[in-house]
Amino acid sequence: MKKLTVLCLVLLLAGSMVFAQGTQEGGKKFIGLAMPETHVERWQMDGAALQAAAIELGYDAEVAYGDADQTKQNAQISDFITKGADLLIIGSVNEGVLSAVADARRDGVEVIAYDRLITGSDQYDYYITFDNFKVGQFQGGAIVKALQLDKATTANPKYITLFAGSPTDNNAFFFFDGAMSELRPFVEKGVLKIVGPAPLSSKDTANFTRIATENWRADLAKQRMENLLNGDAKNYKLDAVLAPNDTLARAIIEALLTDAKYINAIPVVTGQDGELASIQFIKDGKQAMTVFKDTRDLAKAAIKLADAILKGEAPVIAGARLDTTTYDTGKKVVKSYLLEPVNVTKDNYVQVMIDSGYYKADQIR
Repeated sequence: MKKLTVLCLVLLLAGSMVFAQGTQEGGKKFIGLAMPETHVERWQMDGAALQAAAIELGYDAEVAYGDADQTKQNAQISDFITKGADLLIIGSVNEGVLSAVADARRDGVEVIAYDRLITGSDQYDYYITFDNFKVGQFQGGAIVKALQLDKATTANPKYITLFAGSPTDNNAFFFFDGAMSELRPFVEKGVLKIVGPAPLSSKDTANFTRIATENWRADLAKQRMENLLNGDAKNYKLDAVLAPNDTLARAIIEALLTDAKYINAIPVVTGQDGELASIQFIKDGKQAMTVFKDTRDLAKAAIKLADAILKGEAPVIAGARLDTTTYDTGKKVVKSYLLEPVNVTKDNYVQVMIDSGYYKADQIR
């Protein structure tokens, strides 16, 4: 009888371990969603959209936000693994996520890098994002068009200052290089003058670091713009500011509006993410443009990719192109699925942002 009792306990323990390693309640597979932060509006929307898309396809899903703290995010990822996650979708804070990704691989948990390439790792195979070089091209192209740089002269050049995103976010390099692919020819002709640090590509590490914005923090962007207005840009009237996203763009605009030179003549300021407050700024003529990356589409595509991986099928993601050569982590080239971004201006924000159902008309005054 004693042996029978021990045997039953062993079988019960083994059963519980199997449950922990691959299933959740009701036998559903479990997807852990690790998002980097909440202070940039789009990440909150990504997390919610990913969870909804996963549940719609019949998965259990839980989302956690790392508050821009990689140690915290790693603990959240570890928790997902302990809970029996079958797959993780990770929008990382920085390269400190490597140990968590290695833990996932060790435990047989697939990882999809979500909208931020996880560099320095060969422990995962898939990445999904938008065409981020094109995002930058939209930003640079908007400045070229608004300033009519094709008609500018060296006798009457235009003046610009440059901002970049977080140096811990691989996308920041793509955004910047895409923008400079449009702007650099005019800088080299001498018709566009850069005020402040002047990297012409992200490979100019020293100067790129000087224009980068740690953790995409709006307060740092605002402070740097204020310093520029009182320093390098004091004796110039800026015609444009290359801002990599909407959160930073609005902070930069706030700083500009404290300078009498710009109260009635705001420079062309770019953006990205289609944040509601920036759509309002675009309508009001304060921000020139944004680039919309519909997180609903990215979330659905990411979950379709996850679904194919978990079913052992070859992924076919509608609306995304497969790139097997560009995205090198430094350890391997990962399979990357790229969605198309959309350029948004005062002329088309209603069609792109409201008619699509992303925002309601009464949300914009």
